[in-house]
Amino acid sequence: MAVRRFAVASLDRASRLLAPVVVAAAVTLGGCQDGMINGASTRSLTPIPPQTLSLMQTKGMQQGDPILIRAYKKEAEMEVWKRGTDGRYALLKTYPICRWSGQLGPKRKQGDRQAPEGFYTITPAQMNPNSSYYLSFDTGFPNAYDRANGSTGNYLMVHGTCSSAGCFAMTDASMSEIYAVAREAFAGGQRAFQFQSYPFRMTASNMTKYRNDPNAPFWRNLKEGADYFEALRDEPKVGVCGTKYVFGGADAAAGSCTPKVDPLVAEKRAHDNHEIAELVAKGTPATRVVYDDGGGNPVFRAEQSTAFANLSGTETELPYSAKDYGRHNLGDVSRPESLAAGPREIEVDAKGRPVMLAAAPEAPIPTKAAAAALGKGGKSDAAKSDTGKSDTGKSDTGKSDAGKPGALKPAARTLMAKQPGPADDDAKVTEKATEKAKPVRIAVAGADDDPSAYQKLLGKVFNKETAPAPATPTADAVVAEPMKAAAHNVKIAHVAPRSVHKVTTALRTDKSDKD
Repeated sequence: MAVRRFAVASLDRASRLLAPVVVAAAVTLGGCQDGMINGASTRSLTPIPPQTLSLMQTKGMQQGDPILIRAYKKEAEMEVWKRGTDGRYALLKTYPICRWSGQLGPKRKQGDRQAPEGFYTITPAQMNPNSSYYLSFDTGFPNAYDRANGSTGNYLMVHGTCSSAGCFAMTDASMSEIYAVAREAFAGGQRAFQFQSYPFRMTASNMTKYRNDPNAPFWRNLKEGADYFEALRDEPKVGVCGTKYVFGGADAAAGSCTPKVDPLVAEKRAHDNHEIAELVAKGTPATRVVYDDGGGNPVFRAEQSTAFANLSGTETELPYSAKDYGRHNLGDVSRPESLAAGPREIEVDAKGRPVMLAAAPEAPIPTKAAAAALGKGGKSDAAKSDTGKSDTGKSDTGKSDAGKPGALKPAARTLMAKQPGPADDDAKVTEKATEKAKPVRIAVAGADDDPSAYQKLLGKVFNKETAPAPATPTADAVVAEPMKAAAHNVKIAHVAPRSVHKVTTALRTDKSDKD
């Protein structure tokens, strides 16, 4: 009965909320072609599922409590948080993201297929109950920060289905639930909720690994806001000074470019910075993750499991049921071949250029004397007699001369050290030349700040031709032309014996606006 009353109350509040929200239907065509379906839809009136209502009650939450949403591209997860009576936010539920497009990093220009990263404000007017992608809300891109940095694009949504061209695509069922939770928060009095979008979870470990990525300065700026929320469990006030975000309390909201830092936030930042310094000192390599075109959560793959291995090789327990989400109808999945390719994590140098491991050159042919020494069991002149002749007693034919008249008897070994001779030097050269080849790092230049260049490079590294993905019905504001592959001029320097030269690959790419 309690659940039924919740459902009836939900429908009443949704009906009152629908009138101002329907204005958002005018926000039709854009980043994900989120147009209006024929006629009004009742999808937006769907009540919160009973299981989620039960979860709220278990955690001491109410339907009308304010919410905050956080999204992580690399982990392909979206979290819904609710604020309690103590003013602190607590995690309600985590939803797997079915599809996001582009690479890790912010959206910079219309048509780049990038899903936005940053801090956005979602009002009731940005909710679209009549979305052609089941249900949706507009992230509000570009915000003040995006405009200050000259970023272009519009109508970047969080919506249903599994197709993305700069959006966060959830399943219809997940989007219905998220929409209902947001609707009830608005009905409870929340005027707007904050949407935080990150490339990955802003941990010290991730900040260490991706410290040389071209987007690292921007990500460190985002981490300031993440630290505020994680230390205080409160929504940070967001400002923009110049071309950077500023986070804090009331002073940040008032426009201060140097807001006061709460002691708990300062403590967390100091702790993370110390951990990052330790990880760097221990030799943690700097890496970069490259996608063919974005990613999605592993629960939507054909092979289902309750845990999946991340790029570090460790298994992570999922906060949701892979079995349940694997049954969902995904609808139109954009560029499935790009999802199948999966991400590639490569080591990069201080300038963000790829560093590949290559085998050492083959050993040079040893000298005649050194080869002869190896052919006699690897012995040198250390066991010669006082006369200086070899004690091996072998002829050129390999037969023993030990039983022949006049053959020298082997001399007894002594502890006396023998003076090094030419044969010793040859043996040392041969020993070094025949050591097991060790991998060496080769820096490849020319792929800075260009995801497409990384894709072309990785196609050669993994012996895989990267063909341009076919266009999908979705496009970011406009339907862009297919990617044009630029010619690759690869020049490899000659490798001399026992030395390794750097191999420099010049990658030229078309800088025009592409999907």
